[in-house]
Amino acid sequence: MMPAQFGVDLFGGLTELLGGYDAWVLPEVVSELRGLTNGFGKNAAAARFGLTVAARCKLLEPWDEDIPVDDKVVANAREINAVVVTNDRELKKKLIDQQIAVVVLRSRCRLELIGK
Repeated sequence: MMPAQFGVDLFGGLTELLGGYDAWVLPEVVSELRGLTNGFGKNAAAARFGLTVAARCKLLEPWDEDIPVDDKVVANAREINAVVVTNDRELKKKLIDQQIAVVVLRSRCRLELIGK
């Protein structure tokens, strides 16, 4: 949702920060975005744009376990040694506590790699 909310070139910024990379997304994250698209307003519009961003990513395998999506993100990142892009405060803290690198938006205009 970050690109729509702040006009950030997510993929260009990631290339600057990381060089080459593969972009992955959990199906559960896509489902969360779909749920947020219902209705009107800035969040719904950002979620719709988030779906177009997610469409440019490879889809990870869905989880059978019924655990929170944030925990699935953390577990997948740990398993495949991934860097996670998020501005969600709670998820960011979980990732850093697990020594997983995170890309966040700084000053509403640039991406920054933190953690690990």
